[in-house]
Amino acid sequence: MDDTDMGTLDSALGISPQVLALRAQKTELLAANIANSDTPGYKARDIDFAAAMRSASGTQDALTRTHAAHLNTSGTPGSVEPMYRVPSQPSLDGNTVESQREHAEFMDNAIRYQASLNLLDGRINSLRTAIRGQV
Repeated sequence: MDDTDMGTLDSALGISPQVLALRAQKTELLAANIANSDTPGYKARDIDFAAAMRSASGTQDALTRTHAAHLNTSGTPGSVEPMYRVPSQPSLDGNTVESQREHAEFMDNAIRYQASLNLLDGRINSLRTAIRGQV
């Protein structure tokens, strides 16, 4: 399979593979938050999914460097840096994990991950049917 074939396959699958990768990263972060809900000083982290998708699709709001001394903000396309979450009620021990919020976010992300997986599965099945030439 050459680069042309990979480009065609990538365009046929759309952004679904990047969505799944971002959802998997978000799942890991949320699971770590839940696991550390009783760890003093632990700071809850999450990703901004909308910003991550803009970055992955190449439509992010890019800043222009007008001088060599300016910071480079472009980063790697599709890469996402987790951010710290600001709690609505900080705890006395410095832990910023809110268990109910983390569980709700985890379940929402799991449902969206499964929906993305189903969409990708449908696209793959359509490609398989097209390749075989069967209706």
